[in-house]
Amino acid sequence: MLTGLFLLFFVFSTLLQLYLSIRQSLSVRRHRAFVPDDFNHQISLDEHQKAADYTLAKQRLLRYEILFQAALLLIWTLGGGLNLIASLSAKWFAYAPMTQGVVMLGLFALTNSLLSLPFALYRTFKLEQSFGFNRNTLGQFLNDTLKTTAVVALISVPVLYVLIYLMGSMGTNWWLWVWMVWVGLSLGLLWAYPKWIAPLFNQFTPIPEGDLKQRIEALLTRTGFASNGLFVVDGSKRSGHSNAYFTGFGKQKRIVFYDTLLTELNDKEVEAVLAHELGHFKHGHITQQISIQFVLGLAVLWILSQLLNLPEFGFFNQLGVHYPSHAMALLLFMLILPVFTFPFSPLASLMSRRNEYQADRFAAQHSQAADLISALTKLYRSNASTLTPDAWHSRFYASHPNANERIAALKQAGKH
Repeated sequence: MLTGLFLLFFVFSTLLQLYLSIRQSLSVRRHRAFVPDDFNHQISLDEHQKAADYTLAKQRLLRYEILFQAALLLIWTLGGGLNLIASLSAKWFAYAPMTQGVVMLGLFALTNSLLSLPFALYRTFKLEQSFGFNRNTLGQFLNDTLKTTAVVALISVPVLYVLIYLMGSMGTNWWLWVWMVWVGLSLGLLWAYPKWIAPLFNQFTPIPEGDLKQRIEALLTRTGFASNGLFVVDGSKRSGHSNAYFTGFGKQKRIVFYDTLLTELNDKEVEAVLAHELGHFKHGHITQQISIQFVLGLAVLWILSQLLNLPEFGFFNQLGVHYPSHAMALLLFMLILPVFTFPFSPLASLMSRRNEYQADRFAAQHSQAADLISALTKLYRSNASTLTPDAWHSRFYASHPNANERIAALKQAGKH
């Protein structure tokens, strides 16, 4: 029964992803010849067509990735791939069951990363390069990859030992103990990331003295927001895309601007973008998202505990795995989970878009709606964001409202 259910959701989710990608391409191609009315004075036809071509190129690559990842999932599960790495780790560490599990998970992560590497290289050095966004070098790309691998290994190896131990020693309530460790680790990483991890990859410099800093500090004072500093990150050394974001929590909260953002927008527009980000904080969106993730994580671990109670190792055997273990249970469940959850993606996307509207309204109240509209238009243009997405594709994937909807809402908010 579990095999059939898995295959049913697998086929449905894969076909649904392909269908949505095709719809997106058709929508973008259909509107490629003209700029939408709301933007025809701010964005040229050449810029609009560049955004369309960029979107079409990304969707073509995405469809190949969907098919590749679908085939890879079948190979790992019903095809016996997990059995192979489990047998190798069992052979190498026959008398150390916990180490077997950690090594098996490491083998999986390494193999999966190497198999996915060609897509990452193509995306960076072919697709992004051809549209003028890539500023990365192969040496820097490989250096980032090695650093990421080292950081992930340093953090995950001891944590995996703890999780495997808890699963084997805490009886039927192991899932609750594992969840508490995961919550603690997640909060710890949120606290540590801006100070200890992010600087390994980028240079963060305090925003220089001047009119922009004074404008930002005045906005922070008006909105009652306290941060641990205003920083500029050298995002331009890897990409031409722009962004601004919050990172950390508690006393480690930081406001970070991409250097590309500060060169593209004027001071008023930067203030409006920051006001939007502050809106997320003031409406509790970040806390809300973290809380939802923790609740869903608790539910997911409980479901896994119930699956492990199936007779005769049914959870493993029905998914093609013949090496049952606590480490394998975590790996197998995390592999198949997206197959079952993807059809429910519109719920998360809908909540995210609702939050974006709220943050925009906050920005309109504490800065100028016209400045945020101007900033967004520049960012749509510089990031080659499509102005004509497919509605159903947006329902599943779009964390932000589309350009027309968002700017129409901002114009309305600016009247009040």
